[in-house]
Amino acid sequence: MSPVRPLIGLSAYREPARWGVWDATADLLPAAYARSVEAAGGVPVLLPPTEPFAQAASDVVRRLDGLVISGGADVDPERYGAAAHPETGGPRRDRDAWELALLDAAASLAPALPVLGICRGMQVMAVHAGGTLDQHVPDLVDHEKHSPGGDVYGRTAVRVAAGSRLGALLDGVAPVACHHHQSVREHPGFAAVAWAADGLLEAIEDPDHPFRLAVQWHPEMDADAGLFAGLVQAASTRRGPG
Repeated sequence: MSPVRPLIGLSAYREPARWGVWDATADLLPAAYARSVEAAGGVPVLLPPTEPFAQAASDVVRRLDGLVISGGADVDPERYGAAAHPETGGPRRDRDAWELALLDAAASLAPALPVLGICRGMQVMAVHAGGTLDQHVPDLVDHEKHSPGGDVYGRTAVRVAAGSRLGALLDGVAPVACHHHQSVREHPGFAAVAWAADGLLEAIEDPDHPFRLAVQWHPEMDADAGLFAGLVQAASTRRGPG
């Protein structure tokens, strides 16, 4: 009998959408996330915002072997005690509450649940830890290459810290796909482990956790699946045989 593949939860959007004859609110996520989990040997499960958030998060996280906090809209600045920048998008308060509840639930488990944050996910993980964000990257770096606009991804060269868990997962670092206009400023409990050529922080990891890390870029958009392979391996180790 084949071993049971680890179950990886992916936080998802709840957004207006159109498909076929339908025009309705839908729970969705770009398929590249699920395909990346599948390619790494895991089984993806979408996790749309579900109320009551704390109870639902506790119920579902206990059934998971790993968790991905996915990309998406700007985090509500009220979550880290800031006024909204003119360029900050309208908040998705249900998704903020849901993902923070998922992280609360994940932190309560033993053994520790592997967690990977992607783009917005890195920002949510930093805010969950008590950190803060810079709300408009062009104010810091004086260019818009990290988010060229529309549905276009930028390309950013990244330097990864030697000896980091992230570095061990990546087979070199080609220019990565990015699409974000906000970034992490403070990240209590996490170590900074990657930076763009312009100095912008690109990744953080928890040195005291078997697998709790986050990247500002979009690894699901590239052929290098090292991050997803690392997540699924950590999830498989936590799950154990059978």
